[in-house]
Amino acid sequence: MIALLVAAGVAMIVSLVGTPFLISWLRAHSLGQPILEELADTHREKAGIPTMGGLAIVAGTVAGYLSAHLRQGAVFTWGGLVCMLAITGAGAVGFLDDWIKVKNARNLGLNKRTKTAGLLLVAVAFVVLARWQAHVSTELSFTRVHSIGIDLGPVLWSILAIVVIYAAANAVNLTDGLDGLAAGSASFSYAAYVVIAFWAFRHEGLYRIPQGLDLALVAASMVGACTGFLWWNAAPAQIIMGDTGSLAIGAGLAALALLTNTHLLLPVIGGIYVIETASVIIQVTSFRLFHRRVFRMAPIHHHYELLGWPETTVIIRFWILAGIVTAMAIGIFYADYLSIPGILR
Repeated sequence: MIALLVAAGVAMIVSLVGTPFLISWLRAHSLGQPILEELADTHREKAGIPTMGGLAIVAGTVAGYLSAHLRQGAVFTWGGLVCMLAITGAGAVGFLDDWIKVKNARNLGLNKRTKTAGLLLVAVAFVVLARWQAHVSTELSFTRVHSIGIDLGPVLWSILAIVVIYAAANAVNLTDGLDGLAAGSASFSYAAYVVIAFWAFRHEGLYRIPQGLDLALVAASMVGACTGFLWWNAAPAQIIMGDTGSLAIGAGLAALALLTNTHLLLPVIGGIYVIETASVIIQVTSFRLFHRRVFRMAPIHHHYELLGWPETTVIIRFWILAGIVTAMAIGIFYADYLSIPGILR
């Protein structure tokens, strides 16, 4: 438990204290966020705000994770290291995308093929190491292995893992459209994985995740880093996380889901990202098939802005939703634990 507090505390301090220095450096080099023309007038005021703030999140997470291992009893495992690889790797892809945007002063970074190739490279590296070093189970599961009894096998599991990482990274990227929305929501989502991974560690015989504590340390580090960054990213934001942060957050959530055998629980934990992504899919499909828009603008948080909701109202209400789905996910996870034969004796 102390190691978890160290991970979260150090990550928060590094992110909280380091972000102002990052803001100063970015401003000194005129590295600000370009804004799409079609966004609401309130967003045009954000043009030029320093971006690539995700660097503080990734740095805080790495610092928190490494510091926690100074505590006796916390050991490095392949599961934790592979999860950190997913976070830093996806963050690197996002950084390249952000860097191209700010250098060209346009809201166009890496082209879709290059960005996709970068994320797929990270996902494939994760799959190889997770399967042959972390020895992750290939069973499709909701809360734990044997909860469904469907073994996908190495090939199908690998395909699933790649899809989940790619989808989660892009889902969080779509959510990152308002000040503090993604960072605040991610704090809830990663808190769920602190509970899940630590519970699996304490009940290793039931969940069969020997790297449970290490995964909990990764999740705790992300909670601390996202929360520390939120201090500066909350409306009105002094810095934007950019793709550097959103892709890292999404890939990390996917990696934790795959390594804790909670693949099917991830859509509940990340319910806010599912809603955002679904709104884009619905909007694009409706327009292509019927030449009509369901929402005034997608992702859906922009729809509510155009309906006249203040930005802070949209953000706080989405945070509340993120908290609700997090509580639901933990409740489902615990209810499954109670359903295990012999537990209540």
